[in-house]
Amino acid sequence: MQPKILIADDDQKARGPLGAILEAEGYAVDTADDGQKALDMLSAGTYGLVLADLKMPKVDGIALLQAMRERQIPTEFVMITGEGGTDVAIEAIRAGAADYIEKPLTAERLTKLKAQIPKLLSQFTVQQKNRELETKLEGLTSYGELVGQSEQMRAVYEMIERVAPSMASVLILGESGTGKELVARALHKKSDRAKGPFYALNCAALPKEILENLLFGHEKGAFTGSTNEKAGAFEEAHGGTIFLDEVAEMAPDIQVKLLRALETRTVRRLGGKREIPVDIRIVAATNKDLQKAIVENELREDLYYRLAVVEIDLPPLRERGADVQLIAHEFLRRFAKDNGKKLEGFDDTALDWINTYQWPGNVRELRNAVEKAVIMARGARVTLDDMASRRHRLTGEYAQIVSVPVGATLAETRRQLVLKTFASNNGDLDRTAKTVGLSVLDVRAEIQALLERRVRDGQDGAGDGEPVAIAEGPVLADGPPEPQRPVTLPPDVESPVGKAPGKPAGAGRARKTG
Repeated sequence: MQPKILIADDDQKARGPLGAILEAEGYAVDTADDGQKALDMLSAGTYGLVLADLKMPKVDGIALLQAMRERQIPTEFVMITGEGGTDVAIEAIRAGAADYIEKPLTAERLTKLKAQIPKLLSQFTVQQKNRELETKLEGLTSYGELVGQSEQMRAVYEMIERVAPSMASVLILGESGTGKELVARALHKKSDRAKGPFYALNCAALPKEILENLLFGHEKGAFTGSTNEKAGAFEEAHGGTIFLDEVAEMAPDIQVKLLRALETRTVRRLGGKREIPVDIRIVAATNKDLQKAIVENELREDLYYRLAVVEIDLPPLRERGADVQLIAHEFLRRFAKDNGKKLEGFDDTALDWINTYQWPGNVRELRNAVEKAVIMARGARVTLDDMASRRHRLTGEYAQIVSVPVGATLAETRRQLVLKTFASNNGDLDRTAKTVGLSVLDVRAEIQALLERRVRDGQDGAGDGEPVAIAEGPVLADGPPEPQRPVTLPPDVESPVGKAPGKPAGAGRARKTG
């Protein structure tokens, strides 16, 4: 059903005939004899297009357009004016009008207007659907099996909504563990193929011969031991979707057969002679650098273009902000239910760690960490000890937590941040400076100040050529830091403690500081 058109003009001799002409063209038309009535009608109903006279009582055409924009009424707008001239046109366009048309409405001008109307109504319809979709997705915390409400994930949800109804092949890109198969399943469930089968294959996990057999099937006697014919994934997924994970790992000769199947929509079983028509949609995924894979002949360029009609890029978990905590709580709820445990949530230390850890294994790693934590939890809340293994804590593989007491000065807080970042970067001054947003000289000054303070206070008995080390690892809010792997200062940071002649930097017994 086409959106309605509203004609606003105080001149009945112009308003009536224009309405009759447009109704004869098949459009639904309402009219208003002044700008205020038009504004009231726009506020009460939905119109795809307003044709408004510039000069009207109460509210003129420009004021009507400005009021529409202030009230965020998205209707397309064309100004009708008897005064002509570029000044009026520029004023109308600046105010947000799609175009303007001059009076009197001659046959030539009416022809131009009638040609514009379908485009304007189509534009309104597309934008209206986009707004409805944005509204629908705005409040979501989950989408199918996907969890998250960050801007990046809402963009993914919107892409799925747009692409799912089409026949287009989709290539999902993203790091390992980001949820590429979940996106593929969402595409399938949102498509017209939802009642058909969903067939998933991991191309990296299967030997070449098995993968080829699973994809295309075989005839009886095709190879030793093939006593029966067997349909492949293309036949079994007829009317549905095939998901090919790690598609860039597929052997080159299988890529050739896959390309032919995609182009002809037919397959030939191993040992077979006849072409079998298939109706399938391909969704593929990879975590590889595709341009590099193409250059190194790991992925055929023509196959890439056939698979990547639409690309969906999944963000890594470390770039999804508050989604990390949202997903962690969802996993906690699921695994607590599965294990028959009543857990209130995470304690503050565990939450700090969840929010600061970079999650190189993405959602899959978070899922495993929360599942293990639920199993290990002894209290009402999951603790850092439940989440992070002792091995991870001792090797410094997990992110640091910098805790400062209330009342600490900004200088003390900055020093703690610099030192912890320096430790977590294994003594790399350049990387530390880049991470905390300071110059290398400022970072070196903070470390030098700490060393001078230790010498002054006589801490750790440092001296006699022993380098001072900076402890690495999470500082817990309820106690001192656990013993961690020490990180010694690099050679270009001169320690006032000194070192014995000929003794390399980092030699000697490294001590944990308080």
